[in-house]
Amino acid sequence: MKINKLSIIIPAYDEAATIHLILDKVKEVALINEIKKEIIIVNDCSKDDTKGAILRYVDANPEVSITYHEHEVNKGKGAAIHTGIAKATGEYLIIQDADLEYDPNEYNDLLKPVVNGFADVVYGSRFMGSNPHRILFFWHTIGNKFLTTLSNIATNLNLTDMETCYKLFKTDVIQGIKLRENRFGFEPEITAKISRIPKIRIYEVGISYYGRTYEEGKKIGWKDGVRAIYCITKYGILNLK
Repeated sequence: MKINKLSIIIPAYDEAATIHLILDKVKEVALINEIKKEIIIVNDCSKDDTKGAILRYVDANPEVSITYHEHEVNKGKGAAIHTGIAKATGEYLIIQDADLEYDPNEYNDLLKPVVNGFADVVYGSRFMGSNPHRILFFWHTIGNKFLTTLSNIATNLNLTDMETCYKLFKTDVIQGIKLRENRFGFEPEITAKISRIPKIRIYEVGISYYGRTYEEGKKIGWKDGVRAIYCITKYGILNLK
């Protein structure tokens, strides 16, 4: 499939210390087939100087296509992604966390199944392949695998990493889906709703993972896991819209 532009959605909350580093990585990656990049940053009412860090970066890098949006109140990561999706103009879009846990150099790994005509949606799995994975929390990993299994039961998919950040979607498809979850319930909601699209082709590729500790800024906790179970039940098992 011919793709002219990839929209890269970056939800940001209190990432002043690292936002410039991830933007450098996104800027430097060369996409296959000379695909252009559109970077869409959504600042979810950060309490630190995330806004200033972003605007300084934009001023210093006028050659990079970056659009900046902000929420006047904190709405959650899912809401920031919703805003980014609505603003996307590329044929495909991908979600990129503002921290350094995921490597933009692997965008091409997710794009290949689409460019080669096999996939409509591609998930990047932290639990498959031989790429580097930081060793962190046992129970966090078990929790992720449990949620993925529960999601698979509800959707009849065989994903290995439903909770991954790296999800590549056809833009007009995801823009046509009504999304309701404003926080970390986005992952199970979009997975359930995507799985119900007739003849949708979902692929998965292995990616690396440079996870952060909570001291280093990781934000997800056990309450988000409980919400994920609720969302799997609501959108997957009960098939509510």
